[in-house]
Amino acid sequence: MPSAPHRRHRARPERRTARASVVSVTALAAVALVVSLVVAFRSDGGSGEPAAAPAVSAKASASPSVSAEPSSASPSPTAGRKKESASATPTPSAPSTSARPTPRAPAATGSLAGRIRPGATYRGVATSYDIGDGDGACSFGPSSDVMTAAMNTADYETSKACGAYVQVRSGGKSITVRITNECPAPCVAGQLDLSREAFAKLAPLSAGRITVDWSLLSPAISDTVSIRYKTGSSRYWCGIQALGHRNPLARLEVRTGDGSWLSLPRAEYNYFLSEQGTGCGGAIRLTDIYGERLTVEGLAVRAEAVQGTGVQFARR
Repeated sequence: MPSAPHRRHRARPERRTARASVVSVTALAAVALVVSLVVAFRSDGGSGEPAAAPAVSAKASASPSVSAEPSSASPSPTAGRKKESASATPTPSAPSTSARPTPRAPAATGSLAGRIRPGATYRGVATSYDIGDGDGACSFGPSSDVMTAAMNTADYETSKACGAYVQVRSGGKSITVRITNECPAPCVAGQLDLSREAFAKLAPLSAGRITVDWSLLSPAISDTVSIRYKTGSSRYWCGIQALGHRNPLARLEVRTGDGSWLSLPRAEYNYFLSEQGTGCGGAIRLTDIYGERLTVEGLAVRAEAVQGTGVQFARR
């Protein structure tokens, strides 16, 4: 059985010997026929066979080219679109980045403002509370100034509202208050908790709660900015606070040993902290929400001492 396939593919010898004479005669006849056919084709001009060969070779070459066309044609438009979209994406983003207002240049629109923006009017409610000695979450300390208010937590924005002057309007009346405190829940966004004295200028205290409009001010004041170091401050750790600034403060920086400026994080109790002591006792740079910068030098680390600077932000 294993040898059967081989026997099937072999020619039978008995047929080859039995028909030898017949094969010879047949072969001679076949050769004569082929010769006559070749002569006949040549006399017709020879256009048949030579055309067949290129046709076959064209089919052979057409096969790779057809398979290449989809692979080259399909990626080609796709690759082109990717390049356009890839080049188009950075193109608008690069100018927009460079076009953004930088904190170095003063900007009338308050580019560094947080939730409370210059020129915007906010609608909310006003309530009242007893301010006691005038101190509050902004850590300004006791004060005889009664025209103050506590800002709701959302707009307080981790003490960014501290020191801001706000004009409050209700029922055709208007007052100006300074933000010195935070009003936690149930105070809602847009709400002001006014000192009783300030509330009484808009409505009777018995009203309890009134609707108000309020907006940011850049008032005319005679004070200049002061600096205070927090209790426990030294050259190894310090908390720095700015007092008496006309416009809300956006940033406080200290000069480092290599001459660069380091922006300090702001605590919810309104001190800028240098946890590693960097810049403590060195130059201080203040930036308001309009981008104006004031540089103060020569102030020693004197905890709880209010040190004047003689400078103030411009009125807007």
